[in-house]
Amino acid sequence: MKLVVVLYLSLLRVSITIAYNLLEDFSGNTFFDAWDFYGSYDNLTLGDVWWLNREQAFEQGLVSTNGEGNAIIKVDNSTEVLPNEKRNAIRITTQRTYEFGTLWIADIVRLPWGCSVWPALWTMGADWPQNGEIDIIEGINLMTANQMALHTRLGCVHTLDPPNLNQVGVSGETNCGAPSGCTVFEQKLFSFGRDYAAKGGGVWAVQFEESGMWFWPRGQVPPSVLNASNAPGSTLWLDDWGTPSANFPSTPSCNISDFFGPQKLVLDITLCGIWAALPELYTPPCGSSGPTGICYNDNVVGLPGTRYDNAYFEIKYIRTYTQAEVPAPTPSSASEQGDDGSPGTNVGVWLVGRPGIWWGWAGLSLLATRDLVGGLW
Repeated sequence: MKLVVVLYLSLLRVSITIAYNLLEDFSGNTFFDAWDFYGSYDNLTLGDVWWLNREQAFEQGLVSTNGEGNAIIKVDNSTEVLPNEKRNAIRITTQRTYEFGTLWIADIVRLPWGCSVWPALWTMGADWPQNGEIDIIEGINLMTANQMALHTRLGCVHTLDPPNLNQVGVSGETNCGAPSGCTVFEQKLFSFGRDYAAKGGGVWAVQFEESGMWFWPRGQVPPSVLNASNAPGSTLWLDDWGTPSANFPSTPSCNISDFFGPQKLVLDITLCGIWAALPELYTPPCGSSGPTGICYNDNVVGLPGTRYDNAYFEIKYIRTYTQAEVPAPTPSSASEQGDDGSPGTNVGVWLVGRPGIWWGWAGLSLLATRDLVGGLW
């Protein structure tokens, strides 16, 4: 048998194919088992909520699993709140901390929306902002598009040359140390609000290394994700994912590993606070929804009526993955023959490395007999 290595000296580009192994599957009746409940007021964004502890959350029905096996996380939509008091809601944080090389995927049927409502799926390091924050899903009031962001200490600048290189979204603020963080605005339709729910939601994914973020509306989820197994250790490939919604690569202006430490996932809903209650953002869509035109007065206080009937997450699953060291799929094209006359296989080159990068090597093709293919990797 023979192993033939052929170097093509043309300036071909070889894409990196990344494989991940399933680490955790948060779904069904065990969805909440490995999360911690906050059990205090919103001291982060100063929202007008009290985030319940685990026992209170289940007793009051603000977390549950519905008939379809999906996790529900909601704002209290039945209690009368007195002036200067807060409305009950939920914030949960994973018990596990995730290192560089982690992949997160979330299949979410509904996102909370409505006047005063501020939901988020995000990550945080042990020391904010020294260890960074990744905002995966975030929006307020009646917004219709998701806003993604990184938050860091001063010194990290999100630079793409040209602007919006390798991302579907449009960059806003580029200083990741600014109050808003460095932002990217989703351009795909149905990424937030009423329309997101009406279309059946979608799937979100984040690579925690180069921090690429993807969003696929329902009906556009790639087969690798749609058909992924929830069996422990099962392998997921990313080669059909396409261009991410947000691209946050390591660059000279921001080395991701210098500004981010290990992260935990966080899901929460707050009300009003330092973003949703800003008059310039609250008044245009919601100022006429109550008698005072003030976020807290017209929404949080009193009996809610139907105001918070749409203020809930419905989540099929959240999965976490670690980078895998497994064989890459073998390309099907054939060439060459082995010494025994058996057809050879053009194995090609699949490279495992940092996601979202193309390496500008000369093209490399490995030609081997069929019997040797399994041992090449």
